[in-house]
Amino acid sequence: MSKISNTHGFGPLSRRQFLKTSALAAGALALPLGPAFAADKPKVGLVMKSLANEFFKQMQAGAEAYAAKNKDKFDFAAVGMKDERDFAAQVDAIENFITQKYNIIVVAPADSKAMVTPIAKALKAGIKVINIDVALDEKAKKKAGVDLAFFGPDNRAGAKLAGDALGKALGKGGKVVILEGNPEADNAKQRKLGFDDSVKEYGLKLLDSKTAHWETEEANTLMTNFLTQHPDIQGVMAANDSMALGVVKAIDAAGKSGKIKVVGFDNIPAVGPLLKEGKMLATVEQYGAQMAAMGIDYGLRELAGEKFSGWVKTDVKLITA
Repeated sequence: MSKISNTHGFGPLSRRQFLKTSALAAGALALPLGPAFAADKPKVGLVMKSLANEFFKQMQAGAEAYAAKNKDKFDFAAVGMKDERDFAAQVDAIENFITQKYNIIVVAPADSKAMVTPIAKALKAGIKVINIDVALDEKAKKKAGVDLAFFGPDNRAGAKLAGDALGKALGKGGKVVILEGNPEADNAKQRKLGFDDSVKEYGLKLLDSKTAHWETEEANTLMTNFLTQHPDIQGVMAANDSMALGVVKAIDAAGKSGKIKVVGFDNIPAVGPLLKEGKMLATVEQYGAQMAAMGIDYGLRELAGEKFSGWVKTDVKLITA
């Protein structure tokens, strides 16, 4: 996988390093503010993906808690989509933040290419934009003349952690299917590549791979169809936990509870009991709440004059029972 070069001197951030970085940034904000902050408190907007997805509910809660602790430093608003393909809502949110003269926009793009145009407009308006969670498309950025750092996880490496856990559990020849995320999102592509890496390394037999667009009910329908078409499925790689929930529901309905091993990505609260019950084998934690708080920190630092580029990596961790 080609990686964005890290040109500003930051390496991958461990959770401890992130917390330290956030504390330092928070401490810096307690100092007298420079000219960039002289007029009023800066306004920070967070643009997320679907709030039907527990991961983004956690992200919003973490960001709002962080904003509440720093309400004397900045004003804050968060916007999410109603579902994973409501791309227009993200575009509208960016447009509204531009109109309302926000100083900083932190965004987790639902579409890595389509979101470049409104983000370029925000940058042209003098707004600092921080790209978290899902990387914008490099070719689209270059075409639009956009130079933005990416603050987020290595989705390919994270998915491989989950895929490897499945590969070790099933052994060579294990029959698996993949439920992909939105094809328009870079993290969906990277997670598919990570799963493919595990399939190859462990000699798994990939029976099918299709998108369920991150959605639980769509994943339930897709998995039901997979079970009909491939009754010998032994393992499932779901590109997020929302889809993993739909997969488990379909497996339960087919009377195969606990007989098919399922891995996901996000470590949302709902998968904890499934891991303990053996209905899921593993998921991947990517610390969404901390990611949003970090994005706000970096936005404030850019507003104060710092410049970041390249890829600032955030943690991923395999979670099992």
